[in-house]
Amino acid sequence: MKNMKWPWVEKAYLILLMVIGLTLVPFAFQTVRIWGIPKETYGDKEGLEELATSLEKQVAILDQSLSKKMPRGNYLIINRSANEFTLKNGMDVLRYDKCSTGSFIKLTGNNSQQWMFKTPQGEYKILAKTVAPVWKKPDWAFVEAGLPIPPANHPSRFEYGVLGDYSLSIGNGYLIHGTLYQRFLGLPVTHGCVRLNDDNLELVYKSLPVGAKVYIF
Repeated sequence: MKNMKWPWVEKAYLILLMVIGLTLVPFAFQTVRIWGIPKETYGDKEGLEELATSLEKQVAILDQSLSKKMPRGNYLIINRSANEFTLKNGMDVLRYDKCSTGSFIKLTGNNSQQWMFKTPQGEYKILAKTVAPVWKKPDWAFVEAGLPIPPANHPSRFEYGVLGDYSLSIGNGYLIHGTLYQRFLGLPVTHGCVRLNDDNLELVYKSLPVGAKVYIF
């Protein structure tokens, strides 16, 4: 999976805003050349018109490139720093609200096993969707509770009703799911999964088909 610091959608439009901003402050570029336009032409009307035309062409090229890379259909953006998510279709925002992501707490077991509870960043896809999911507790859940680790399919590993009405898998055990502790939404408190409230989870579940893109930064 491809790592990234910022979703390309947000970055591309930030670039567009910066380019457009150049038309408003031409006097700041008296000592440079922009797209081949001599600096001595920036101060007169004809030079400014030439600069504006050049900038418009650059914006059109960027916009065309962005359109080609825009996900088809709905997609999800998750901001780990702010613990917020945005459900989008193209540039249209369908839902923007709080979520919870990984706590970045490290847990060490008796056998020097270690787990870092962080939500991974990168570009992902919805791999599977489940109604009424059952949580199969991993080893760390027992270590965290101070309990002995049971066999792989022991009944004590299965817990019902703690993940909400739906879950969406993005791979490697990471899920987008609900929570019993909705008062903690907006805080980094999970073991790596992304938690949503009931209404948001239902909307995301119904809006994102298998294969839909998920961007985490």
